[in-house]
Amino acid sequence: MSGWIIILWLFGIFVVPFLLGNLIARVLRMKSDARRISTVLMVLFFGLAPFVYQMANGHRLRDAFRLGIDLAGGTNLVYQADREQAQALGKEINSSAMDELTRAIARRVNPSGTEEVTVRQVGEDRVEIIIPGADTDYVHAMKEKITRLGSLEFGILAARHDSEHRSVIVRAEQPGVDDVFDGTERRATWMPVARIQSGPKAGTLKDVDGDPSKDVFREREVNGEVIREFLIILDPPEQRIDGRYLVNSRPTFDENGGVAVGFTFNSRGGFLFQNMTGRYQPKKDGNKYRLAAILDGRIHSAPSINDVISESGIITGDFTQEEVNELVSVLNAGALEIPLIKEPVSEYTISPLLGVDVQEKGILAISLAAVIVLAFMIVYYWVGGVIADICLLVNVSLVLGAMALIDATFTLPGLAGLVLTIGMAVDANVLIFERMREELAKGGSLRMAIQNGFGKAFSTILDANLTTLISAVILYSIGTDQVRGFAVTLFVGILMSMFSALYVGRLIFDILESKRLISPATLLGKSLVAKTNFDFVGKQKFATLASFLLIAAGMLTLFSRGKDNLDIDFTGGSMVTFQFKDNPGIDEARAALQQEFGNDMSLERLVVPQPDGGIDQIFFRLRTKNQDIDQVQILVDTAFKNSPHELTKITMQFGEITPLPKEETAAESKAQLPFEGGHQVALSFSDEVTITAIEDRFLRNYAALINARAEDLADSVNLYSLTGTSGSGMEASESTVRRYQTLQLKVNQDITLDQLVQVLNSMQQQMEGSPVLNEVNTFSSAVAGETQGKALLAIFASLLAIIAYIWFRFEQIAFGLAAVVALMHDVLVVLGLVAIASVLSTSPLGPALLLTDFKINLPMIAAFLTIIGYSLNDTIVVFDRIREVRGKNPAITKEIINTSLNQTLSRTILTSLTTLLVVVILYFIGGEGLHGFAFCLIAGILVGTYSTIYIANPVLLWVMNRKPAKT
Repeated sequence: MSGWIIILWLFGIFVVPFLLGNLIARVLRMKSDARRISTVLMVLFFGLAPFVYQMANGHRLRDAFRLGIDLAGGTNLVYQADREQAQALGKEINSSAMDELTRAIARRVNPSGTEEVTVRQVGEDRVEIIIPGADTDYVHAMKEKITRLGSLEFGILAARHDSEHRSVIVRAEQPGVDDVFDGTERRATWMPVARIQSGPKAGTLKDVDGDPSKDVFREREVNGEVIREFLIILDPPEQRIDGRYLVNSRPTFDENGGVAVGFTFNSRGGFLFQNMTGRYQPKKDGNKYRLAAILDGRIHSAPSINDVISESGIITGDFTQEEVNELVSVLNAGALEIPLIKEPVSEYTISPLLGVDVQEKGILAISLAAVIVLAFMIVYYWVGGVIADICLLVNVSLVLGAMALIDATFTLPGLAGLVLTIGMAVDANVLIFERMREELAKGGSLRMAIQNGFGKAFSTILDANLTTLISAVILYSIGTDQVRGFAVTLFVGILMSMFSALYVGRLIFDILESKRLISPATLLGKSLVAKTNFDFVGKQKFATLASFLLIAAGMLTLFSRGKDNLDIDFTGGSMVTFQFKDNPGIDEARAALQQEFGNDMSLERLVVPQPDGGIDQIFFRLRTKNQDIDQVQILVDTAFKNSPHELTKITMQFGEITPLPKEETAAESKAQLPFEGGHQVALSFSDEVTITAIEDRFLRNYAALINARAEDLADSVNLYSLTGTSGSGMEASESTVRRYQTLQLKVNQDITLDQLVQVLNSMQQQMEGSPVLNEVNTFSSAVAGETQGKALLAIFASLLAIIAYIWFRFEQIAFGLAAVVALMHDVLVVLGLVAIASVLSTSPLGPALLLTDFKINLPMIAAFLTIIGYSLNDTIVVFDRIREVRGKNPAITKEIINTSLNQTLSRTILTSLTTLLVVVILYFIGGEGLHGFAFCLIAGILVGTYSTIYIANPVLLWVMNRKPAKT
């Protein structure tokens, strides 16, 4: 964006609103309100700027938002640093090392820098990778790139002729010794020789031989494979030469014309290299030292040191051109400063198909909730309702604009937060309108009613919203990427709802009143809630008994279910979603899966409607404590091997294998066309696939055939080539994951025709036995334990913060204690209702109420914290009225509480009703991803309204009037 364009944007956002505001104020003859009008316009312009920008660039409005993977499809991987291996390598896990690790991973998963991939550090020793649009096969392939160490080191082979090495050699040759230490410092280590990865000698050890009279080496069998290891003498950590000093690497040739890897160190690396090779110059008796070139912990070559080497050199070692290119690619991308545990501690992958379905259901829920709330406000409050609706639309626009401006990620719980914001935004307007209604009933003028309505409601609105903000901040600090999306949306939504109700709403009322466009008769309509005089406190004993029985029943059910209440977020395990070609019943599918997984599993059925009116797609979501996704996939396939119901799988067919004609490369050099003398074949698939996923399958099968490691072949660029020839990927943008229906495979002459046929047949068989997993979610036991601790800490911290805040605002701790007792009551009741609903889900009542086997997970914890905020909102409104009715009276009586509850009853009913309408819509049409979340909110709103009346206030009455014990 050019400088002039930026200046125009800034002028349009910050200057135009004030010019326009002053003009409007003059037209309305309200010059004193020019600043208020300008401020509202500036905030509106600021909120709408991201959408105007997108439209000006020819994009859709929705392009202003960054969608989370649960809405767009994709994957979220969390890897943990391997502390044990890092300690063995002498690496310290600190902030700078983690920063470098994060950058190295980013270069691997997004080498071009054009893809919308997020790599960031989480916690002290974990890295989170978010890849939008990725499916399970693509993710499987990316895992190898992420965890490969990619390290370069140089070391000296232990020499028997060196008197300083002899004592180390004696200790190293003792049985069972892998490392030799001097105190805490590692002095020497055994390292294996690498294997040749391609060509006629593929699978054999590289030509790093030893002379028993001079070199220290051993051969042993590991997993049926003979390995050769040499003893490497290690310098102190500060003197070791490794990839951190590497400036660049490049393909080159050795003195015999063979391919090699050239490298250049920086000045510090050159100094250390010169120092090392200078210390190990040939002896006068003719004995020489050998310098080991170590890549990813394996020795690739060990030439003799004949002269001093400084900043530049070459690495030899029976390399093929493909291996050289691979090594150069990996070395230039950068080694991982700290090794990673190979398996992610948590993984969440959802297919774009399910993501779009979740997105559409969420948008439908928001739209329907907004329409119903808007209509309700107009019907009930007449002109006041229209003003409230304008404020609500301003609020939603500002929330969306703010989310776009800060580039916040919209997640599924985030959409729920937006829906909830709609309901809670109405609360402020209801408080103000009911206060106005009271002022008008007392005979006050319209102007005074507006002034006192906003004035008296301000502190209540502020207190109620600040406590919810506390919950949102705490939730953000403990949540995953999806839950943080909810916290951000809720936080922004509350701030914007306060601005729209208290500032925008007041401005509109003042303008209409000054121009006499409204009157008391038309402003708020007629109240449908008559003035009441209920004895709420008098029902305290019945309410206490009812609460006790409900909590007891809920806790009994909760404890009887044990860990069945918890999702894999808290127990560790896996969740996968798969499909059948037909539509089996859930009981039949569950029975088949129990044969393989036992009873320690749960299954739910998901329905995804088709937008074109086609047949609904049916998915099944399995939860199990087994954390090995590969094993889970095999067990799912085994469960339905002999079933009449066939799992959905992507199958592969390959055409005729043809040699690449030599005339095709006659005019070009081998370096430009490396596949001369190789073969090509067309591959077709039953559904679209990613090139990365097929590359992964090809390399794994080829590596297994030649007895090599797939990760060592992963970056080979001249061994094979895969090109998309048809499918949606032909027209997809660079920032999306491209998928193809057909691919063209070319291999060079190192892969023989027989090998290629074997690899393709093996790929075919594997794909026929691998069901497609549309969604994958894993949590390790360690992460699950941490999540439990964080969830409990979040709830405890919220309650503590709320006690402190209410104590500060009401100047007596009794108010804080009474509120927390009510909140603990709400959490326990809702927790019990979740367990009871899960039990009832298998009864005839279950399908009628859309009950499922609800699992407590992080989004549900978000719901509990929201319940705490919402219930407290109700309680503060009543407490604020008690403070007003009480006046300077030091005591709180039954009459004061009953009067306060009756005066605020209409507000309680209206706000609970509007918010309940919103979450009921969310429950029934918001989709499976929000089902448990919405259930908790429905229960929480009902229970929270009840506890405000029958728990919080009686407790306050008891605490305030409790007589001190006599001494």
